[in-house]
Amino acid sequence: MNIRQFVVWAIILAFSLASVDFNLGQESHLNSAPPSENEAEKIAEPTPRQSGLAAFYHMTFQGRRTASGESFNHSDLTAAHKTLPFGTLVRVINLHNNRSIIVRVNDRGPMQADRVIDVTRRAAGLLGFINQGMTRVALEILPLAPANK
Repeated sequence: MNIRQFVVWAIILAFSLASVDFNLGQESHLNSAPPSENEAEKIAEPTPRQSGLAAFYHMTFQGRRTASGESFNHSDLTAAHKTLPFGTLVRVINLHNNRSIIVRVNDRGPMQADRVIDVTRRAAGLLGFINQGMTRVALEILPLAPANK
């Protein structure tokens, strides 16, 4: 792992830890007793899922600023999504070959109505659709890891 990859993963971890307190209006469990089995089942709701077409960024975007302010890099595992908050981790599953990866949302898009996500060239390579240009995918929004206190 080089220093750039280390920094990216450190940022992802920081976003995950910083977002723990954003509980979308639900009662906080940080300072309370652990949930009972019945409560745990209620909390563990199914992961939100979305499907549609994915494509990857053109080479001309290399080095440009993303909507989050980061510099775009084709080697990172990042993505553009129309509505998910920046820093959201998303599992992208290629429905043609079942390959999957986890990307971090750091940009807005795709601008084409028929697509649900744009990923970096590296992500497209790992998912196995570089030659096709686009593929059908399923997106799973990953839940934040619980804070250990």
